Amino acid sequence: MGAGPAEAGKKWFMRQYWRLQQSQSLISMGFWCVTLTLLIWPYVAWRFNADTQWAGIPATYVGLASIAMMVLLTVLLVGYIYDQFLSLWKEHQNVIIERNPFATYLLTPRDAVIIGHLSTMLKSMHPEDERIQAQAEWMEKWLASMPELEVFERMVTELDQRLDVPVPEFTFLPDGAVEAARQSAATRRNGDEGA
Repeated sequence: MGAGPAEAGKKWFMRQYWRLQQSQSLISMGFWCVTLTLLIWPYVAWRFNADTQWAGIPATYVGLASIAMMVLLTVLLVGYIYDQFLSLWKEHQNVIIERNPFATYLLTPRDAVIIGHLSTMLKSMHPEDERIQAQAEWMEKWLASMPELEVFERMVTELDQRLDVPVPEFTFLPDGAVEAARQSAATRRNGDEGA
């Protein structure tokens, strides 16, 4: 049971979008510096005689570099004010957590393993307590949906490669869930190589 074509397409698109975002701040800063430097330069160029040199560097280059540095310092100042006085990043992080499925209803593989072992221990330590048994069964139902996620497949394949022994079939997961994740990851990898 894997994701459908629409889900796979959305995931591929979001991965590309994430890759674009990673370089966004550096590229934006470069554009800001170049654009503002060239916009400001005509207003201050008369102060920098092209024939003059400062420490062997033409005054024109010194002027352009000075404007670029002022732009960078201004952006850093705005960032400092944003961080120290406005503190909007705190609310930003709250929204990120609220919108992150792995912070609300999905489990990371590490969390799934921890909760799975806790559930197993609770069941074995309190075999007569119906409430604890019901809670442990509920956790196992929650855990049963995790092996279908690509992140679980990635955990299995990465740990298979890094450790001397393959990831075992966990008792708190449906039978064959780890092997199914292995097979799904192999199918996905073969499909990506063929595309």
